[in-house]
Amino acid sequence: MWYSVLLYIHILSAIMSIGPFFIFIPVMKRLRAAEPLEQNAYLNTFRSAIRLAKHAGHVLVASGILLVIVGSWAWSTSWIVMTIVLLVGSLLFLARAFSPKIRKFNEPGQNKEAIIRLLNRALWIYLVLLLSMLAFMIVKPSLW
Repeated sequence: MWYSVLLYIHILSAIMSIGPFFIFIPVMKRLRAAEPLEQNAYLNTFRSAIRLAKHAGHVLVASGILLVIVGSWAWSTSWIVMTIVLLVGSLLFLARAFSPKIRKFNEPGQNKEAIIRLLNRALWIYLVLLLSMLAFMIVKPSLW
């Protein structure tokens, strides 16, 4: 029973950490054409999504650790190791990918189009990292 509850929490937190970033695919197109007030609203929404993803990520990691402890998987299992490697990479990437660029957006003299391109690129890279982790957790490939 506890394993099922932990698994449910783990899956729900994965959805909450990945889902908000898909919303920003169309938002990036709208950000380019938006007026300054609208741009700030989009950027505030982006900040909120990042905050939600971070907190959901904490639950995701904690529930994942508990699932390994309670379950039958070893820490040396290839898909767990690869997920941890991608997790560390995504955390390092997240720390530098969005917030510094969003802060620069409203600074005078900044090329907003260039910043939007950087944000869009960071969004896709981060989604690939998150979806790769998700694939490892679902498929559970035996790499070694």
